[in-house]
Amino acid sequence: MSAHRVCVAPMMDWSDRHYRYFMRQVNASAFLYTEMITTGALIHGDVPRHLDFSQEEHPVGLQLGGSEPEDLAHCARLGEKWGYDEINLNIGCPSERVQRGAFGACLMAEPQLVSECVRRMKDEVGIAVSVKHRTGVDAIETYEFLKHFVETVAKAGCRTFIVHARNAILKGLSPKENREIPPLKYDYVYRLKRDFPELEIVINGGIVRRQEIDPHLMQVDGVMLGRAAYHDPWVLADAGKKRADVVTKMFEYCRDFPGESFSLRSVARHMLGLYHGMPRARLWRRKLSDAALLAKNDPGLLLETLEAVEGGIMEAA
Repeated sequence: MSAHRVCVAPMMDWSDRHYRYFMRQVNASAFLYTEMITTGALIHGDVPRHLDFSQEEHPVGLQLGGSEPEDLAHCARLGEKWGYDEINLNIGCPSERVQRGAFGACLMAEPQLVSECVRRMKDEVGIAVSVKHRTGVDAIETYEFLKHFVETVAKAGCRTFIVHARNAILKGLSPKENREIPPLKYDYVYRLKRDFPELEIVINGGIVRRQEIDPHLMQVDGVMLGRAAYHDPWVLADAGKKRADVVTKMFEYCRDFPGESFSLRSVARHMLGLYHGMPRARLWRRKLSDAALLAKNDPGLLLETLEAVEGGIMEAA
C-alpha cells in the first residue's frame, strides 16, 4: 500500500507543528506536510523554529519553496538532519509573492530547471524527494504539457507526484480563487497514472468528503485533502476514534509542551472544526476562540470545553 494513500496538504499559515500533531491524533497514518518553507527562510532564518516537530508526527514531509538547486540541496540536507521522512518541492503555489521569487507554479514552464533541482536534492539526501504541482499554467491546457513535465522530472529521480488537478492562473486570480475557479481535471491525473504506472501519483483538489476518497483510489495511488480536512478534521478520522480522546491527547500535548513561549491560542485555533456538524459545535468554537479564556494560557480549557460540549451532547441524546 502506498505511504501516500491519504495525505494532509501543506497549507500556508496553517500546517504548523501544532496542527500536524492534532491531525496525527485524528488519523494515525496520514502523510503530513509542513507549510511551504522558502529556502531563504532556512538559510537566513531561525532553523529550529521552522523545522522542529514532534516525533509523533511521522510520517511527515518538509515542503520547500525555491528554484536554486544549490539552495534547495542545502535545505534538503537540513530537512534530513532534522528527521523528516521526505522533501517535497512546491511547484504549485500561484501567489504573486511566490512568483516574484521565481518559484512555485511558474516553474511548471521550466521542467528542466525543476529536474535539476530534484537531482541536486536527490544527490544530497537519502530520503525521498517528491513534487507537488498543477496540471498546467495559465492558458496551457494540454495533457501533453503535463505529461512532459512529469516525464522530465521523473528522469531526475522523483517517484512521487502530488497533482492539484487544476491549472494555476498566475495573473488575475488570488490563491483562494486558484483553488476554486480553474476547472478540475481529474481525468488528467488518472491518465498520468496509466501512462506512468511505475510512479506514485497522488490526487489533490476539490475533495471534501470521505466518500469521495475511495473512487479516486481506484484510479491513483493516493488522495490529498487540504482545507476540507482543516475545517472538518473528522473527515479523515480513523474508524472507532472518539473526539474526546483527541481532546485529551491535545491537553496532554499542551501541558507537556517544552519552552516558556507556548501559546494555547496557537493550538486551539487549529481545533475549532473538531465538532463540525455536531451538536454544540458552536459552543466548542466559542469557548476555544474566547480571547479572555485563551489569555490565561491554561491547557485545562480544552478539558473544560470538552466537558461542556460532550455533556451537552449526552443530555441531548
